[in-house]
Amino acid sequence: MGIERIRVLGLGNVGELVAHLLAGAGFDVAGADRRDRAELPFPVDAFDVADPAALGRELDGYDAVVSCLPYDRNLAVAEAAAARGMHYFDLTEDVPTTTRIRELAATADGLMAPQCGLAPGLIGIVGSSLADGLTELRRMQLRVGALPQHPSGVLGYSFTWSPEGVINEYLNDCEVIRDGHRQEVPAMADIETVVIGGDRLEAFATSGGLGTLCETYDGRIRHLDYKTLRYPGHCDAIRFLLDELALRDRKELAGEILVTAKPPVDADVVYLYAAVEGQDDGRLVRREHVRAWYPRTIAGREWRAISWTTAGSACAVVELVARGVLAQRGFLRQEDVALDDLLATTSGNLLADGDPER
Repeated sequence: MGIERIRVLGLGNVGELVAHLLAGAGFDVAGADRRDRAELPFPVDAFDVADPAALGRELDGYDAVVSCLPYDRNLAVAEAAAARGMHYFDLTEDVPTTTRIRELAATADGLMAPQCGLAPGLIGIVGSSLADGLTELRRMQLRVGALPQHPSGVLGYSFTWSPEGVINEYLNDCEVIRDGHRQEVPAMADIETVVIGGDRLEAFATSGGLGTLCETYDGRIRHLDYKTLRYPGHCDAIRFLLDELALRDRKELAGEILVTAKPPVDADVVYLYAAVEGQDDGRLVRREHVRAWYPRTIAGREWRAISWTTAGSACAVVELVARGVLAQRGFLRQEDVALDDLLATTSGNLLADGDPER
C-alpha cells in the first residue's frame, strides 16, 4: 500500500513541523488539532481525538497517520488506524503502548511503526548501524539528552518535551542486557559521567529508550543500555521531587510543577552519544557516533533542536515506507532502518551533520 495522503494528529512543537516536512517531501498532508490553525499552509481540522467516532471520521480516506499526541492518546489512534488498514507512525516511548501496538500489527494490513522519534527511534538506528559487521558484541551504550544551552538552577533543565512523557520515563523500570541476560533496573539508576564537546553531563537509566533492541540483541551482546543525558545534579533533584515530596503517584501534578518551574526555552541543544564495542576481523574495536544539534530555521521559522531532530527522524521513516524501502505491513523495529537510508531522505538529511564542538 503506497502513501500519498497523510493525517498528522497533534500540531504542537513537533507535530506542526512533521506536517511541514512531509508536505515538503511531496505528500498530501492534513493536520488535526484541538484548535483551529488557519495560519498554517496545509488544511487543519479541529476535533477531539478522545471521541472515537470523530477520530474514525477524520482518518477515513488517508493512507497513513502520524500521531504526535501525548503517549497516553496513541493507542486509540493506533487501533483506529489498524481497523482501517492504514500505515501508523508515532513518537511514543511508552512500553505498554508499544506492546499493544505490536499485537495490533500481527493482523494489520498496514505497517505499525511506533517509537519513531529520537529515543526510542534514531538512537536505536544509530546503535544498530555501529554494530553492523561486528562479531562477539561486548557493549552498546546509547545516550540522548535534550537540554537548555544555558542551564540555570539545580535542575539545569527546560521542558521542551512532553512533561507527561518525561515523568513517565523517570518512573518506569528500564530493560537492559547485563552480562548477557535481559533484565530490568529501576529508572534513575546507574548514574555515570559523559563529556561531549567539553560539556560535563550525567547519564542515568530511563525507560523506553531502547525500544525493541533488547529483544533484537538478546543472546548476541554482553551489555546494552540506554540512559538520558542531563546536567550534573538533575537526577538527585528529581528523586527529591518524586520520592521526598511523594509525587511519584501524582504524575500530572509533578508535570505541572516542573513545567511551571522550568518552562521551555528556545536556545536548546540535543546531544546524541552512541558507542558499540565488538570484534572486527579479530580485533576488539570501539565505534562511536556523537552529535550535538542546535536550533535551525525550517519552513520560514526557527525550531528548537528537540523539535526538528524528532520530526526529521520520524518523517524520514515515513518517506522510507512510502518509497518501499521498508516493510509495508506488520510491526517496524527501528533497528531495521539503515542509518544511511534514513539520512538519504529529504527529512533525514537534516540529521546528517551535528557539531559537538560548537
